[in-house]
Amino acid sequence: MKPPVRAAAVVGAGAIGVSWVELLTRHDIPVVVADPDPAAADRVRKSLGDQAGVTFVTDPARAVADADIVFEAGPERLDVKQELFARMDAAAPLDTLLTSSSSGFTPTNIQARCAHPERVLVAHPFNPPDLVPLVEVVGGTRTAGAAIERTVDILAALGKEPVRLHRELPGHVANRLQAALWREAYYLVQEGVVSVADLDRAIASGPGLRWALLGPIATQHLSGGEGGLRHVLEHLGPPMVAWWADLGEPTFDAALIDRLVSGVEDEVGGREEALRESRDHALRELLTLKARAGLQEDQ
Repeated sequence: MKPPVRAAAVVGAGAIGVSWVELLTRHDIPVVVADPDPAAADRVRKSLGDQAGVTFVTDPARAVADADIVFEAGPERLDVKQELFARMDAAAPLDTLLTSSSSGFTPTNIQARCAHPERVLVAHPFNPPDLVPLVEVVGGTRTAGAAIERTVDILAALGKEPVRLHRELPGHVANRLQAALWREAYYLVQEGVVSVADLDRAIASGPGLRWALLGPIATQHLSGGEGGLRHVLEHLGPPMVAWWADLGEPTFDAALIDRLVSGVEDEVGGREEALRESRDHALRELLTLKARAGLQEDQ
């Protein structure tokens, strides 16, 4: 399915922005990249090569002037995003979709200074966006339903798996789920229950494998046999409630940060680039396998 996009803009050429550019150019969509950093163009070219159809500017207003959709991936600071969206809103055609990749800010706050907030929304990808299918889509109090639907359609045509949120929350959905896991993970490390390396191993070699295929609720359902999720909740739910009551609240201080950093350096120190390349290769293989198994739409 060819994406219904003539041209796109990516504002911010950090890791997320570059990954958006890679995804768009893969679908032969002309992209204007805006970033005030003079080195941004070299950074994009280093990652993508000399891609045809990519233009570089420093002014976001120029970038959005002829775009059907904009993917903002600037600094995660609300004041910066509000100013940036006000400028883009003043320059972009009225039918241009203005989306933010913000990992935590709500679209209502982002669109606060826009004259046309009806086309402003969050389309939060997971890093790297050119590989990981998930994009969380959520509108603000003044976002039009039609803008959300158009964004979902475009993302689906780009091979993404958009998840529409029906309520704004700081951190959206997936980051809140991650934060819940990280809170208990940090607590367990802080309490000396487990090392950083063994904690990572416990997830990557256990529940993480199943969650990558079906997600936590569907996995629970399958584990219940013929009774499914109802059996699991009725028979194993009460012990789980007891575990909830015993979950910890780590003290997020310098000592915890040092302990976590030291632990992960012992685990992967010096191998980061090789691990990143191996991870991305494995992600591609996993997505192919999921599509072949009927667990993932073919990318």
